[in-house]
Amino acid sequence: THSSPPLKGRGFLHRLLKEFANKEKLQIVDAFTESRTAKEPGRPIFNDLLRRIENGEAAGILSWHPDRLARNSVDGGKIIYLVDTGKLQALKFSTFWFENTPQGKFMLNIAFGQSKYYVDNLSENVKRGLRQKVRRGILPGRAPLGYLNDKANHTIIPDQNKFKLVQKLFELYATGDYSLQAVSHAVEKFGLVNPSGKPLAISNTQTILRNPFYYGALRFNGELYEGKHEPAITKNFYDKVQAVMQQKAKPMKKHSYFAFRGLILCGECGGSITSERQKGHAYYRCTKKLSKCRQQYIREERLAAQLKSFLQQVSIDDQMADNMSSYL
Repeated sequence: THSSPPLKGRGFLHRLLKEFANKEKLQIVDAFTESRTAKEPGRPIFNDLLRRIENGEAAGILSWHPDRLARNSVDGGKIIYLVDTGKLQALKFSTFWFENTPQGKFMLNIAFGQSKYYVDNLSENVKRGLRQKVRRGILPGRAPLGYLNDKANHTIIPDQNKFKLVQKLFELYATGDYSLQAVSHAVEKFGLVNPSGKPLAISNTQTILRNPFYYGALRFNGELYEGKHEPAITKNFYDKVQAVMQQKAKPMKKHSYFAFRGLILCGECGGSITSERQKGHAYYRCTKKLSKCRQQYIREERLAAQLKSFLQQVSIDDQMADNMSSYL
């Protein structure tokens, strides 16, 4: 049996499915609760469910509705294929009737298609709403530091406690006498900290200084729009700050390139993986800072083969692949 209702009301739906199973006199082998969205393939618990069915541990699935099983073409196709091969003999739903017949599989395909259409349409409506909001001059989401979200009027207004401090940040950096780290420490003394109360990290300070929102523009999907909020600085002053930042930028030092640096952890102790180059070959090893670890060096070629084997277990549907290609 498989149950993956939304987080809200999950316990209630679980009880309803249990009552439905008792009423239908179904023998429950195991219960699964998948927290990841069915919009995308690759859910680990769902895949484990299908694997156990393929191994013959169970012959049917009980779920609230077909959209709990799949809202993408890959997972929906897997369900249909298991039905076709006879490994999945029954599908029971509290709100949907399915029979293992050509007509039943056709209707199941339609249900999966409707679920995917609902998700895709909802996503497009959200994007459309965000675009319309930006065109009206309002930034979607959380207001940047120095501003507040006015929920009553659905606008963004200056934060009386931090607005002038953000202006001070720009003024200090524009002098050219401060590095990003130094100016972060300087404004901390005036009381400018991040929303959690911690000092601004260098990356936070750089993000603020580069954000066109502070001179009255909105950056959305790589494009700039005119905002309706009160700007903290002028556009000319913003350009002056960018010029100072560019002058202070140091040329990047040339380093050896390691394809997998920062992507993996040690499988034995969970420690960070470091990399180095010896005699023209790239090697990776555990830093062994967390605990005693027995793992030795591994050549990049062997590591690449392991990662390739792992990635071959993952698949994405054509629509997602097209979207990712367009984004890149």
